[in-house]
Amino acid sequence: MGKLDVAILRYLTGEDFRVLTAVEMGMKNHELVPGSLVASIANLRHGGVHKLMKDLCKHRLLTYERGKHYDGYRLTNSGYDYLALKALTNRKVISSFGNQIGVGKESNIYIVADEDKTPLCLKLHRLGRTCFRNIKGKRDYHAHRNRASWLYLSRISATKEFAYMKALYDREFPVPKPIDFNRHCVVMELVTGGPLTHVTSVSDVEWLYDELMGLIVRLGNCGVIHGDFNEFNIMISEDGQPIIIDFPQMVSIRHPNAQLYFDRDVRCIREFFKKRFGYESEEYPKFSDLERDDELDAEIACSGYKRNETLENELLEEMGIGLEVSDAEDNEECEEIDDKASSRLGEEEIALLRQEVEASIRHDETIHTVTAKTNELTLDEEIPTLVVPPVKTETSIDRINHECDIEANNDSSNTEDKNSQKYRLAMIEKALSDVRSMRSYTSASTIAPEVIKNQVKKNLELRQKRQERKKAIAKGEASAVTRQRRDNKETIRESHGLWGWAE
Repeated sequence: MGKLDVAILRYLTGEDFRVLTAVEMGMKNHELVPGSLVASIANLRHGGVHKLMKDLCKHRLLTYERGKHYDGYRLTNSGYDYLALKALTNRKVISSFGNQIGVGKESNIYIVADEDKTPLCLKLHRLGRTCFRNIKGKRDYHAHRNRASWLYLSRISATKEFAYMKALYDREFPVPKPIDFNRHCVVMELVTGGPLTHVTSVSDVEWLYDELMGLIVRLGNCGVIHGDFNEFNIMISEDGQPIIIDFPQMVSIRHPNAQLYFDRDVRCIREFFKKRFGYESEEYPKFSDLERDDELDAEIACSGYKRNETLENELLEEMGIGLEVSDAEDNEECEEIDDKASSRLGEEEIALLRQEVEASIRHDETIHTVTAKTNELTLDEEIPTLVVPPVKTETSIDRINHECDIEANNDSSNTEDKNSQKYRLAMIEKALSDVRSMRSYTSASTIAPEVIKNQVKKNLELRQKRQERKKAIAKGEASAVTRQRRDNKETIRESHGLWGWAE
């Protein structure tokens, strides 16, 4: 879930987005979508779906994974981002993409611009990070489901935030103007200012304190509680006016823990003003002082208002949510379904999915200029240096004796001269002359042999681990077929000729 790189967006064709949409539709009731199902939903005339999926996997828009019963493709966060940006571009909501300006525990914030070069704010919901995974305890997105994908939960979070923001903006609350949303992306007005946590001094501390407390009470009178009303979610504009942001955690005043959330919002503001500005007031709102004058929580089906499955599903359908998790995915018996049966859909369902794909890419227009910088990382492996040990050579004395014995054997006829001192001196002089004419080449290292041995061993272990990781990664459907054939051969070999032959 790193930074969004949109450099490849301009090079993707309509067929690529058709394949991405087909995988998205297949993920409605599949954790991993088989390649045959993707090809059936995409329904490209000239084929080549597998080649397109391979290229998309190379760009990390799709990923091919091994499942418990079958292998298939899964849409990544980048692929989901590209689908949302494509839809917003076709609607002419955005035309250029800028830098990242903020990172939260469940979202990323970017600067974008429309066709009139007006700067806007794009918020990408990123549920599923290691710092924020307790969704069941902190959100009610699962509803009646036991499990759901992070992409689906991010989509619900963006939908709810857009609904909250639009309802508050219509009631003239100081919130950014909501413009549009698609999937897990929300486009809103860019606030010209900074967060309250970066403000060191204000002209009127008492007025700002009363204004923020008044907003908390006003929200409570409308039937909602912000739930995270602190200095990080309050923006101060250039003219000093406070603006509220971040609404996915809003709850109704009928929530069982409503008083706890209300008191926490009040306490956060009081403690911040005491630490930052040295201001402490004895007057602060209480939950019992709220007087309901609006039904905002009922209008947007806020958390804690009414735990009605039908009402929540109707709201999601009105906001354009079509990616749902089927009940079969929550049932533990689905693990016992046959591989073939789990990777097939009826002809009528495939026809409906094709219609959805056609509708989603009907307005296939040219994507406007989208710029981004790409950084390429290169990994250089260290090649260990091996030291050649010196070659053992014969000593000079052994060589002299050996030469003397050879000459003695060759001149066996002169038995009298070989025992003479003159003959011995001549043999020694000849052997010394041969030794002087030889050149020896030796290599030595100033590094201790134990250090070299440990370094070589370490490099070999790293190389072996890299090779093992490469073997464990599934490259594509061909890898899955090869793996299945090997398993079948292993089963036949272990059967000891039960299948008609044996090795």
